[in-house]
Amino acid sequence: MESLFILIPLSLLLVGLLAWILHWSVKSGQFDDLDGPGQSILMDDDTPEAQKVSKNSHK
Repeated sequence: MESLFILIPLSLLLVGLLAWILHWSVKSGQFDDLDGPGQSILMDDDTPEAQKVSKNSHK
């Protein structure tokens, strides 16, 4: 029974901390663009470096 006097406040502190972290992450924009980073890999420039250098040297 005595352990409940320690575990209940600790669990409430943990829940409060997790709620604050979630609130901070939403407020700072961590969840604004969930699809962009995954699609940016697919839209990457696949031109080899040798062709990039030769194209830039002709300008």
